[in-house]
Amino acid sequence: MGVVFSILLLALMIGALIDIITRRDDQVKHLPKVFWIILVIIVPLAGSLIWFLVGREYDGEGVRLPRPRERRSAPPSPSAPAPPADTRSTEEQIADLDREIEEWRLRAEIEKRKRQQGEQGAE
Repeated sequence: MGVVFSILLLALMIGALIDIITRRDDQVKHLPKVFWIILVIIVPLAGSLIWFLVGREYDGEGVRLPRPRERRSAPPSPSAPAPPADTRSTEEQIADLDREIEEWRLRAEIEKRKRQQGEQGAE
């Protein structure tokens, strides 16, 4: 009788350990997986029963859902580098920057004159 009980206890413990290890972290309740494993190893009967009663999350029908496989994206291929987003030539880019600098200089000049006129009108 003791041998049968020991075999059943060992089977329950191994089943609980396998179940704990194969579960995703979001399907484990109350404690982290490592603590559940330690609990089942230290106190096999109580730990296994507690695991199956309160430690795992069941779906609505009581049937364990299969684990979704993680998709790993393919590493980037070492092909030619992507073309630059700006297709203008260097001369065109410099000309655009010169126009932008001139625009900001003119805006600053206009603001300066507005302030001077405001000061003169206040006198």
